[in-house]
Amino acid sequence: MVFESNDSNWDGVYYYPQLFGGVMLTAAVLGLSTSYFGGTMGFPTLPYTLPYLKNLQKKKREKRKVRVYMDGCFDLMHYGHANALRQAKALGDELVVGLVSDEEIVLNKGPPVLSMEERLALVSGLKWVDEVIADAPYAITEDFMNRLFNEHKIDYIIHGDDPCLLPDGSDAYALAKKVGRYKQIKRTEGVSSTDIVGRILASIEDKNACDGSQESSRNDEPNGMNKSVEKSKHASNFLPTSRRIVQFSNAKGPGPNARVVYIDGAFDLFHAGHVEILKSARQLGDFLLVGIYTDQIVSEQRGPHFPLMHLHERSLSVLACRYVDEVIIGAPWEITNDMITTFNISLVVHGTVCESKSSVNGEADPYSVPKNMGIFRMLESPKDITTTSVAQRIIANHEIYEKRNAKKEASEKKFYEERKYISGD
Repeated sequence: MVFESNDSNWDGVYYYPQLFGGVMLTAAVLGLSTSYFGGTMGFPTLPYTLPYLKNLQKKKREKRKVRVYMDGCFDLMHYGHANALRQAKALGDELVVGLVSDEEIVLNKGPPVLSMEERLALVSGLKWVDEVIADAPYAITEDFMNRLFNEHKIDYIIHGDDPCLLPDGSDAYALAKKVGRYKQIKRTEGVSSTDIVGRILASIEDKNACDGSQESSRNDEPNGMNKSVEKSKHASNFLPTSRRIVQFSNAKGPGPNARVVYIDGAFDLFHAGHVEILKSARQLGDFLLVGIYTDQIVSEQRGPHFPLMHLHERSLSVLACRYVDEVIIGAPWEITNDMITTFNISLVVHGTVCESKSSVNGEADPYSVPKNMGIFRMLESPKDITTTSVAQRIIANHEIYEKRNAKKEASEKKFYEERKYISGD
């Protein structure tokens, strides 16, 4: 995936070395000074010319990398977003991501859950992203498209196979398609921001129903049935495969003398706080190993309405982070001596921002072994964002999100009903 460059002033010399050599040889035989050619024609003097020609004959023509562009809101960023950007990167050499501004999102979709700063941290933290253009427009206008092509040297604009329509019903990528600079990728099925908002809203309704049932008699059993139906409506439809995990994996382990740093957690509803703590942990060693708790452990520690994302969904989100080298899918709650030996862990770290209930309930310290070994360190969490605090933003504006979700769910249902198989990753 390369574009050829014709910037060299020596292309003629490269393609016709015999002709150039003949000219210089004739000049030498005639006794003409090579300084004449160097001064008036821009040729180097003869002593420096022959080595240069030799290198030119071996040198391949310069080639420019293919730059691709993909934009989005990337609100409540999930592994579906990450997989879209992974596919986009595969269509070129450098991936530039356009991050739609908060103002544009409000005008076209309603209020975003995450701020621009938080969304920027998430997108920049993905291993496939090379550059980010902040405050990108929601619609690709002709002026902005020309900026992409001329200023940012973009070769192709990428989007998924799901339709992206502007408020007036027109195709958001019509201009890119018209000029032949558009490429399409396959949408990742089983997850969407709309789906995640639905899970959060359903979990709150579930919690309220449970709280109400504790004060009511068994005559309220039908309400419990409705609650279960609502919960299942927003259950994850993601079907994990070994191939997807391999696509997200770095596929290499630590070196023999590498300093392995270990950090564990739920990493539910992957957010900017997760990215920043993983970045801090990675800076303490050569290899970052992340332990991701099972759904059961998360539920025990945070309540029956968690996790919002199941184990494999959370694992892919963590694997997509550029600071992560490897994950343990279904890590134990307590870190054992055997585990430290098995993975050759040099340092165990934990952030100061935590949502588990173990410390409150007086349960056994899961980090007692690494603490006794002198290889444990508390890390100051760079951000105070938590999964619960993000969910609370949606709950606080639940009427707006419920209305928006109803519309989006209808369009997504129609998409899945009409879709056909499309080959791709």
